[in-house]
Amino acid sequence: MSFIVPLLGLSLTLVSCKQSDVSDRPNIILIISDDQSWTDYSFLGHEQIKTPRIDQLAEEGLTFTKGYTTAPLCRPALASMVTGLYPHQHGVFGNDPVFKPGEMQVYGAEWLIQRAQKNESIVAGIEQVSTLADLLGEAGYQSLQTGKWWEGDYSVGGFTEGMTHGDPSRGGRHGDEGLNIGREGLDLIYEFIDRAKQQETPFFVWYAPFLPHAPHNPPDTLRDKYLSLAPTPAVANYWAMCEWFDITCGQLMDYIEQKELSENTLFVYVTDNGWIQDPDRPNRFAPRSKREPYDMGIRTPIMFRWKGVIEPEMDQSTLVSSIDIASTILGICGIPASQEMQGINLLDKEVRRGRDAIFAETYSHDFSTIDSSLWFRIVVTDPWKLILPDPVNQPEKTPELYNLKEDPHEWNNLAEVYPEIIANLSGRIEAWWGENEP
Repeated sequence: MSFIVPLLGLSLTLVSCKQSDVSDRPNIILIISDDQSWTDYSFLGHEQIKTPRIDQLAEEGLTFTKGYTTAPLCRPALASMVTGLYPHQHGVFGNDPVFKPGEMQVYGAEWLIQRAQKNESIVAGIEQVSTLADLLGEAGYQSLQTGKWWEGDYSVGGFTEGMTHGDPSRGGRHGDEGLNIGREGLDLIYEFIDRAKQQETPFFVWYAPFLPHAPHNPPDTLRDKYLSLAPTPAVANYWAMCEWFDITCGQLMDYIEQKELSENTLFVYVTDNGWIQDPDRPNRFAPRSKREPYDMGIRTPIMFRWKGVIEPEMDQSTLVSSIDIASTILGICGIPASQEMQGINLLDKEVRRGRDAIFAETYSHDFSTIDSSLWFRIVVTDPWKLILPDPVNQPEKTPELYNLKEDPHEWNNLAEVYPEIIANLSGRIEAWWGENEP
């Protein structure tokens, strides 16, 4: 290994892995929270939710608190993480292919099979691009998919092993068997790590558990802990789920430590989309969170921890995106990203400084084409955020402009006050969209 020392203004603060030497590359564990707001961590100031192990990752790694996902819904967001492409490029706009009114009734009991057939072309699109797991595999990695995975069998994403079969006749949709991970323990991951260690092979773990996602059914001890702190039982259950997820993250961290792999393992953390718990309806999200273009729907902390290699830093100003995760992991490992990937290597400080905007997009949950499913396109700068509605699919909506520095929860729409900023940022969106057409 060759070390780049964080001195004299050098822009990288990490080990540069030799591409020819597989043994020098770090193991990778990508942790993806499911339906959790960016505010719902103790290290980001939540007064009740306790997340000591994720806090530890944040403190020991390079942590960006102004991270964003590419979409406020799990499937398109996850597809962006594994492909390094925006939803309008990888073709996964929502969660399920759309059915026309009355079409499900026509198919009756066969509607699940029909949905799977509609989904085949979408999954085939993912299979045609170079994924993070594909490129790691070409460089000698073994990889394991667990938890959420929408794109058919795990092998579609390039994973060498996995839990999700994607067979609709056996309930395959958004993870099937994979959704047991975390809620029912982590033994499968432990066994995979042990095999890779024995074979002296670098490994990649996709840990995307169904946590803190509904159903919010935490262990009784955690539920009881939060009942006296929360305004309603529904909120208490959600808060308890956040801590349950944190506990599983700690179990993974502890296992890596026990196996003496911490100094050769990169942990990466992100969430797929946000969530505000409806106080009166258990397992339901409140407005302005999941599926919506507001920060409580798309903002997330993004972290990279590699003990002794990546210099710890709490970056509270740089705008980053989940589109960067694949490029950053590959860059750390000295593996070239595919030419199509849209992200940057977040460990390159000079490249980070050169970015002044990030983008996201929102579609209907059940989708078909971009033209019929697009709801909003979003640009975030410092300090402005523009939410631009699609004039065809959201004709009743008008642009929304927020100063996130002064109004971080987006209550004061300044679109009528600053039409020149609307025009400028709309142009930024159109330029980005044009440069990255599918």
